[in-house]
Amino acid sequence: MKTVVSSDRAPQAIGPYSQAIKANGFLFVSGQIPLDPITGQIVYGGIEGQTYQVLANLQAILEKEGLSFDDVVKTTVFLKDMDDFAVMNKIYSQSFTTNPPARACVQVAKLPRDVSVEIEIIAVYP
Repeated sequence: MKTVVSSDRAPQAIGPYSQAIKANGFLFVSGQIPLDPITGQIVYGGIEGQTYQVLANLQAILEKEGLSFDDVVKTTVFLKDMDDFAVMNKIYSQSFTTNPPARACVQVAKLPRDVSVEIEIIAVYP
C-alpha cells in the first residue's frame, strides 16, 4: 500500500510524479531542486543558495510527516559540476549532524531547469 505525501511548504511537482510516497514504513522523497515554494522560481546564489533551498524543501516534506533529517537513511545528490562538491557537502553536513545517512553523489550532464543541485532522500518512520 502506498500513500501520496505532499507539503504546501515545498514546491509542487512539475511533472507526473509525487513529492513523496509513503510505503511500508518508508518515505521516498522525489528529488528536490532549488525552487522557491511560494514563487515557483529558481533560487539563485550559486551552489550555496541552491543547496540551502533544496534542503529546506526536503525538510518541509519530512516535517509534513512528523519526520526530520535524523530519520533519513539514504540520500542521492546530483550535481551539475563535481567542483561544487565541497561547498554542497559543507552545507549538507549542517542538516545531517549525527549518524548521517548512506549517500551517493554523482555529476550529471544536466538537471531540470538547468539548476546546480538536486537531492532525493529516503526516510524511515520511527
